[in-house]
Amino acid sequence: MIVLGRVVAPFGVHGWLRVHAFGDDPDAWRKMRKLWLSVDAEAPTECWAVHELTGLRRHGDGIVAKLAGIDDRNASEAVGSCYIGAPREELPAPAADEYYWADLIGLDVLNEQDQLLGRVESLIETGANQVLVVKDGERERLLPFIAHVVKAVDLSARQIRVDWGSDW
Repeated sequence: MIVLGRVVAPFGVHGWLRVHAFGDDPDAWRKMRKLWLSVDAEAPTECWAVHELTGLRRHGDGIVAKLAGIDDRNASEAVGSCYIGAPREELPAPAADEYYWADLIGLDVLNEQDQLLGRVESLIETGANQVLVVKDGERERLLPFIAHVVKAVDLSARQIRVDWGSDW
């Protein structure tokens, strides 16, 4: 299951949910017919509850979503702060030079001098840009996922090439 976001709060009285999306293109969710909910992001696929996506729109700096079967304020409050996800095969294909965060986890990070800086352990959304959390043993590096730093992502080789010094 690919985790796409998290429910933040109910929105209005008709069952809409305020959602914090973990990626930078939640509008792509419109291409999906279903979303899955779970209180545990690590739960096996069969533990996620599937809901038909009946509405999605931008609101302020976030999005609100409407799911079938969640039709009033009480139902949206009962959802709590569930994670929103989808199986990989249900997701729209990313555009060229776009990646799902799940595709980047576990990739080796090498600098332009071929020095291994570590492996991608997770990503952080900072608002300005995403940040790769790269671990090498006890050392942790936070690298901004921007074109100036990330030079190439090779999913087949399971590597990310970066312009980053090994002593930074």
